[in-house]
Amino acid sequence: MDKSMLGDLDALPEADKQRMSAMIDQLQIRDSESQHGNRTNPGTDLKDMLHLGFSSWSANPEAAAVEKPKLRLDVLFALVAFSLRMYNSLVERCFTDCVDTFRRKTLDKQEETCVRRCAEKFLKHSMRVGMRFAELNQGAATQD
Repeated sequence: MDKSMLGDLDALPEADKQRMSAMIDQLQIRDSESQHGNRTNPGTDLKDMLHLGFSSWSANPEAAAVEKPKLRLDVLFALVAFSLRMYNSLVERCFTDCVDTFRRKTLDKQEETCVRRCAEKFLKHSMRVGMRFAELNQGAATQD
């Protein structure tokens, strides 16, 4: 995972690209610390990244018009951060499970098959969980 993905976000202003780059740096530092057991506050998650500030625009419609685009951008950053964490977790899990030695700089057939199967299982599981949450949300919405 690196900052080269920012090239795909040409529509964003430069300040937002720099902000996203800083967020990626922070996530990489946090992930490396969590691998070594140095994470200081395990409660920092998506809610801490959003910086929502709902109270400032609940009573002021003009403030809401200014804050809503910022909120959308904050949600975008949080989703990107979540996706990066999920991707890094998948890579680490499959690599740890499938790669035992470093005989070559490329994967052998058995390792490649294992990594592919691991990634497919993860994606199928994620899709199933997402569908189940959608079913539960739809059921909860109809009960109200």
